[in-house]
Amino acid sequence: MYRAMIAKDIPALSAVLDESFVLVHMTGMRQPKAAFLKAVANGTLNYASAEHVSMEVTISGNAAVLIGKSRVHAAVFGGGWHTWRLEQDLRLVKINETWRITLSEASTY
Repeated sequence: MYRAMIAKDIPALSAVLDESFVLVHMTGMRQPKAAFLKAVANGTLNYASAEHVSMEVTISGNAAVLIGKSRVHAAVFGGGWHTWRLEQDLRLVKINETWRITLSEASTY
């Protein structure tokens, strides 16, 4: 997900996100898939790098939870560049043997 966000590779990013995907920003703002992809593509959300600190995955049948902590260098919503200590709480579902992200809740750690 981060690799595609950094590269602004919208087809790759779209492929890992389910149609029901919603990103919940640290502010509580909810951004559905189409709006998130548009914001990455047009530079509203800019990502330069992501250094992963930890990832914890729990799988239960065709559902999974991934809690990842990363240091992300980004400039978002017109602000300056900062390195954020981001925790992403991801929910995934397995559809036709492919994992898709349905929800990402961002917070700091």
